[in-house]
Amino acid sequence: MPWSTPIYQPPTGASARHDLLIVSCAVSAGIHAALVPEHLGESAATGGGFIGSAVVLLALAIALTLRPRSRAVVAAAALTLVGLIVAYALATTSGVPILQPEPEAVDGLALATKGVEIVGVLAALQLTLFKRQPEGA
Repeated sequence: MPWSTPIYQPPTGASARHDLLIVSCAVSAGIHAALVPEHLGESAATGGGFIGSAVVLLALAIALTLRPRSRAVVAAAALTLVGLIVAYALATTSGVPILQPEPEAVDGLALATKGVEIVGVLAALQLTLFKRQPEGA
């Protein structure tokens, strides 16, 4: 190996934002999946919502990895994350018909998850608004 070959090259802005979006989807998927048993105990509809969220988020993380140049996948990830943030806001303020009819108490894990999702939305917006794609894709 020649000494001039760098061992580590920091990611460029677009690549880093793309990776951040993948991590945001994966972390959110993991947290939603971990909360499935607790929410199934509340109701089948609520548990099903968490199962569906985890599956969609995992599929998006995989799609973002396999198709890094796809603006459609980036947009789908952004819309999904925004939808989850809005659903949580509704769940804690007025409830969500069928899934969570009564307002849910705010908790730290949920707020941390929403923070991760907001970071993912911001990364997706930067990727789509500036029309830059990650290198090597």
